[in-house]
Amino acid sequence: MSYDELYIKSAIRSIADWPEAGVIFRDVTTLFKDPKAMRMVCDAFVQRYMNQPITHIASIDARGFILGSVVAYQLNLPLILIRKKGKLPGDTISQDYSLEYGSAAIEIQTDALEPGAKVLVFDDLIATGGTVLAAISLIRKLGAEVHEVAALIDLPDLMGSQKIQDSNVPVYSLLAYEGL
Repeated sequence: MSYDELYIKSAIRSIADWPEAGVIFRDVTTLFKDPKAMRMVCDAFVQRYMNQPITHIASIDARGFILGSVVAYQLNLPLILIRKKGKLPGDTISQDYSLEYGSAAIEIQTDALEPGAKVLVFDDLIATGGTVLAAISLIRKLGAEVHEVAALIDLPDLMGSQKIQDSNVPVYSLLAYEGL
């Protein structure tokens, strides 16, 4: 692990037994309060995607918006929002999915992407992969391609990143935490 990774990990708070017993919640809000850590994270993503054939960045509600918007700005790319059901105006399509603690649905506006667009999907954390897989499904329904999924944190023991890769989408994360 490099110094930068150590510093970034030190900026993320781990909360035991939340939202339920036996879970260690990785709270990235503390990273957002640390300008040095936030800059390191955003710079790492910008460097990775600077010369890749991406036409759009899609960010997942809500913490994915923070990272995705900074990277979209730095790369001068359109930012597409994938939101919880009922939060986007206009015509939308939705996708139901399962998550660690229940089920939910996300939506995208039907005019958000054109067929053939090459999309980078951003989220803060990959756990079981349900939210990201639902986002991939929405993007594909609009005729666009998912270039890669980017996340700050991967929880590999929950197999979400493996499920995403099994759907023929590469995954890149800056950090991984073992265990729940």
